[in-house]
Amino acid sequence: MFGSLRRALCAVAAGILLPLAGAGAQPAGAVEPGAGGRTVRAAEAGAGYWHTSGRQILDAAGQPVRIAGINWFGFETGNNVVHGLWSRDYKSMIDQMRSLGYNTIRIPFSDDIFKSSTVPNSIDFSGGKNADLQGLGSLGVLDRIVAYAGQSGLKVVLDRHRPDAGGQSALWYTAAVPESTWIANLRTLAARYKGQDTVVGIDLHNEPHDPACWGCGDTARDWRLAAQRAGNAVLSVNPDLLIFVEGVQTFNGVAGWWGGNLMGVAQYPVQLDVPGRLVYSAHDYATSVAQQSWFSDPTFPANMPGIWDKYWGYIFKQNIAPVWVGEFGTTLQSTTDQRWLAALVDYLRPTSTYGSDSFHWTFWSWNPNSGDTGGILKDDWSTVDTVKDGYLTSIKAPGFPTGGGGDPDPDPGPGPGTAACAATYAVTSDWGGGFNAEVKVTNTGTTPVNSWKITWTWPTTRRITSMWNAAYTQSGQTVTATNATHNGTLTPGGSTTFGFGGTPGGGSTPTPTCTAT
Repeated sequence: MFGSLRRALCAVAAGILLPLAGAGAQPAGAVEPGAGGRTVRAAEAGAGYWHTSGRQILDAAGQPVRIAGINWFGFETGNNVVHGLWSRDYKSMIDQMRSLGYNTIRIPFSDDIFKSSTVPNSIDFSGGKNADLQGLGSLGVLDRIVAYAGQSGLKVVLDRHRPDAGGQSALWYTAAVPESTWIANLRTLAARYKGQDTVVGIDLHNEPHDPACWGCGDTARDWRLAAQRAGNAVLSVNPDLLIFVEGVQTFNGVAGWWGGNLMGVAQYPVQLDVPGRLVYSAHDYATSVAQQSWFSDPTFPANMPGIWDKYWGYIFKQNIAPVWVGEFGTTLQSTTDQRWLAALVDYLRPTSTYGSDSFHWTFWSWNPNSGDTGGILKDDWSTVDTVKDGYLTSIKAPGFPTGGGGDPDPDPGPGPGTAACAATYAVTSDWGGGFNAEVKVTNTGTTPVNSWKITWTWPTTRRITSMWNAAYTQSGQTVTATNATHNGTLTPGGSTTFGFGGTPGGGSTPTPTCTAT
């Protein structure tokens, strides 16, 4: 994210805009009741590698898809691995992302992970957590995350965030990490995941900023030219990948967020050797990251669509290319930030109205330890910030077909043709007067599960106050929870989670039973 303003991480001390003729409101299909804007046809989209056509991203069959995802950072820090594994198993993290309706993970990394001396740290292996990550290097752990994400129906965008774990760089190279190393490592990733369509693309470099320029022609500073060199190098190895190109800070004297200024695209578009592979990426933040002049405009937030149009929205509206807001976030502590996020979500186009004919996005961040934004998870790395997550509901989109990444170490099922499931119950926080808990549901059979039902009985008086990602009934101390519309289907070995709040606290942990159909 906006590098100079990120506080310490907990773990690691343009012209007139013309509407696209005929594009209007194009929902991808009939709205499925209770699906929060998900549509029957769109739910089937996303298989294989993706390509672009005008302002849309299409799957291998030509169906439009919408990236509606989350940033999970850590590989770019001194931990050399995604954060939170000191607290939870990585599979449970991905299961929870999926259960909340995120369909893509943006994974930042630094070039340090390619060094043989780099070792991931701060991973908890106790109690069987992260067992299959033991002994692996950073790239090996990344392999496992990609594989499980694909098995769970999520796609992955890899983000070259920093040259090294020490911090963000203005340019795509430094004295210690020259352009040749940057390109060589990008090629390595492209080759490593060739044929694994879970990885749909690479974000070439995070937040280029001054003195980086766009279209100035100076090869040492012109980010547009560097993106062409790197993008073509990646495509020479894996021509199926999408190439995500962020903006800069300043164009023709007009400054904005780092990586968020794509005004230069109109005059100087990126040109790649393989057509249909380019996606432009913008970043946008609120006052918890930094003040900008537009926040104090007396017309705020009505002025914001014009700001976004100027910096990057025109690319979508003029049908030049797809636009992906790779980062946006806030602590939501101020009224200004709350109004900003509501306005931005509306600008990005609700899925129920526009389907996949919309802006793409990955929210910053999953992690709670982003100092100036916080995360979707709270500080216990388990409880969901339901207010923050709720702002994103209207722009979430269907998941994708499972299995693209493969599972390098699949667990055997109980027998051919069986539909079976299991559930585990864990208290995630307890403050005496109340508690939060999470239930993980896993398909332990060899055939897909279409729906599931979880039942448990508390030995003492307990009452559910709220539940997310499942519906429930309670009779006395017995609770029955059934899947939501978006998380009932589980492939063999696949998992999902749901959570709830209850009262009072201090209770024992019951043993849930699971019934699958």
